[in-house]
Amino acid sequence: MLPLVTKNLGFKVNGAILINDLSMTLDADGVSVVMGPNGAGKSVLLRLLHGLMEPTSGTIRWAGQAPDEWLRRRQAMMFQRPILLRRSVRANMDFALRQRARGNQREKIDALLGHVGLKDLAERPARRLSGGEQQRLALARALALEPEVLFMDEPAASLDPASTVTIETVVRELKESGTKVVFVTHDVAQARRIADDIVFLHRGRLLEQSDAVTFFEQPSSSEARQYLDGKIII
Repeated sequence: MLPLVTKNLGFKVNGAILINDLSMTLDADGVSVVMGPNGAGKSVLLRLLHGLMEPTSGTIRWAGQAPDEWLRRRQAMMFQRPILLRRSVRANMDFALRQRARGNQREKIDALLGHVGLKDLAERPARRLSGGEQQRLALARALALEPEVLFMDEPAASLDPASTVTIETVVRELKESGTKVVFVTHDVAQARRIADDIVFLHRGRLLEQSDAVTFFEQPSSSEARQYLDGKIII
């Protein structure tokens, strides 16, 4: 399914350019972290790669193949604000499994919920969970799909420390199991902990793409240096 290659990728709405002539390659291995200031286009890029939006110019290719429904079904995506059904935790999990025609697999659901620390809350209405618990449910639901690529759009933003640790631990496990993770975060410390490579955006453009060590120790652009120093860049 990988590598993923974009060529001259562009996306604009009502004349506003959100992604501008972006060409890059994401390899099959590791955790790619997408960083950049507010409005850089990080979330838009993930939605384009996952097929939730169509580019207005350029191309996206998965191992040379144009995106289609079959490819999308081999991916999963987590959003900053989870989208949950008005049902129990278990029912949310069961729905995800049924989407892949796997039926009701109670043991698998229990194992996944246990993995993210939610097994004891299986019968609770999902929307009564705390923010951190909801995001852990969203993670378990994504894992139920057994994706080859998992897109994660600031999944740990504003979460409690325990939920953040759970998410980062699972990210490392996914990496070890061969699942590709593309992870958006504003948290530089978090990026240092989990990233193998960095994609740095500014104003919809790709300014840098390098291994994480190089990016954090020797960023090549002034914008990246300012960003890492905690300065607001415009």
